[in-house]
Amino acid sequence: MAEPAAEPTVKHFRLALLWPLRLLTGAGALGPQQRPWQVLRDMGEASPWREVEHDLEVEGSIFQERHYNEFVTFLPYVQQFLYGEGRSQHSGAADAGPAMRVFRRRDIAKVRVAARDGDAPVTLDVVHVHLYFFFDVDVVILNVEVAGGGLPLSEVQELMYRIGRAYPSGWDADGRALHSLAVSELIGRDGSVLARTDAHEREAFMAHVSRHRAPRIASHWAWLMQPLVSAYSEQPGALRYRQIEYHRMPLTAYLALDDPQALTRNDFIRLGLVTGAGPRTVQAVHDGSGNALPYGEPHLADFERRYCYDRFWSSAGAAPNTRYLCSGHALVVVGDAKSAFFTDRERGVLAQFRHQHFLLFLIAHFQKAALLMFSERLVEALKRLHVADPESVRRFKRAIRASFEGFLRFTHRYWFHDIAEQAQTRALFRMTVDHLEIDPLYAEVKERTADMNSYLDADSLRRQANTVVRLTVVTIFGLIGTITTGFLGMNLLAEAESPLSERLLYFALVFVVSTALTMYTMVKSKRLSDFLDAVSDERLSGWTKVKALAAVWRRGAD
Repeated sequence: MAEPAAEPTVKHFRLALLWPLRLLTGAGALGPQQRPWQVLRDMGEASPWREVEHDLEVEGSIFQERHYNEFVTFLPYVQQFLYGEGRSQHSGAADAGPAMRVFRRRDIAKVRVAARDGDAPVTLDVVHVHLYFFFDVDVVILNVEVAGGGLPLSEVQELMYRIGRAYPSGWDADGRALHSLAVSELIGRDGSVLARTDAHEREAFMAHVSRHRAPRIASHWAWLMQPLVSAYSEQPGALRYRQIEYHRMPLTAYLALDDPQALTRNDFIRLGLVTGAGPRTVQAVHDGSGNALPYGEPHLADFERRYCYDRFWSSAGAAPNTRYLCSGHALVVVGDAKSAFFTDRERGVLAQFRHQHFLLFLIAHFQKAALLMFSERLVEALKRLHVADPESVRRFKRAIRASFEGFLRFTHRYWFHDIAEQAQTRALFRMTVDHLEIDPLYAEVKERTADMNSYLDADSLRRQANTVVRLTVVTIFGLIGTITTGFLGMNLLAEAESPLSERLLYFALVFVVSTALTMYTMVKSKRLSDFLDAVSDERLSGWTKVKALAAVWRRGAD
């Protein structure tokens, strides 16, 4: 048996979770012209969330250098999306300001976690808890950033694997939640436990799925989102949300170690793909392979090419031996704890990780969540469609038109292929987008939305064509009577000198007869149109045309 190898220690650890959710803002959910963030803002003391201007006023309302570096990293149209206009340019309009609105709660100081039963709990500092809203898109993203240090690498790997799960994926034979934290407690500033996970309560989760056909959100995440409540919760709430992606929350992680070169290929694979900790042996340290790999070697043969950004993975530079790992689900940076630039919170890699890199990760996942939301809208519109119900058809048309308009606004306001000219930011954003397969998803949603809209346009043209045909038939047959009665100004009844009462009576009788004849002609207009087509076809015999006329009054002719 191979002897255990010495395990690296993570001197400084940062982890930021993102949880994209769909906001349900159907009829009656919000007031007229009311935005979700306005509802949250108007709750006042009843809500723990307070609006901030992005992250630019987080640190005691002081605009710091790292905020400036963050701002200038992005291209102008991305700056407009993230930050909007300056205060001097804000108007009193409800839509003034940035397209992204940020809320923060400050009542949570720490989180106490343990990966497995029997493990000693680890207490991490809660750096911040944010909610991100987006103008004109029914998506909200929860962001939780935690920090710690002095942790073994395997413990960090296991925490990264287990911490961001909205609900357990299952339970073992002893009733322990699979792949979830055994202990997860949110600690207030006074040291009290504000909420804890209930992932071990198997029956509650199973009963919820059985009843609602939807997963139950773990209690500590549900508490954290309040006053926003799950769509299936019995609690009252104007702001309701529903899961839109996989229950594992995307994450960014920052690891500072004494010697990053000491990490094996297996370590980097487990960090980049967030697979949890594995056995550490001398064999794994020497060749980075063997039984310690989480997956088969053929599957991981191109790991470095697909998931590693190694521009700074060298012994030179301001932050030597810095490696970025990007899998779409995670963006992880590993570097040297002894490098002052790597650990600098104002100008170094840590500052970039918390600002530029986090935002590029946020933008990519927001784009994916928004596209999934538009796709869900189309499915819901089709599910509610009953072609025999005219009111249902009208609602369907309104829903499709609204989705098409919303998708156009999303495209012009939020759809970016490039967010920065800076090589590192641009490359990491492109890696994230490629792994999330956002471009194919956008093309698919765009095609489906356009198909729905084209169907409505074709249906409208078909209805207009039918109306024109009916009016043409009525006009043709009405023309016969008009010419007949108007020939040489002939009047069948010379009642011009009759008393007014008689003339009104004749007018009423003619009006009723004309109206009835016109309505009857419209009722038979489709069959009469077929008859006119037969009359105009020179290839048909006279007898066939007579039969076409007789078919106008034959039952079942359609």
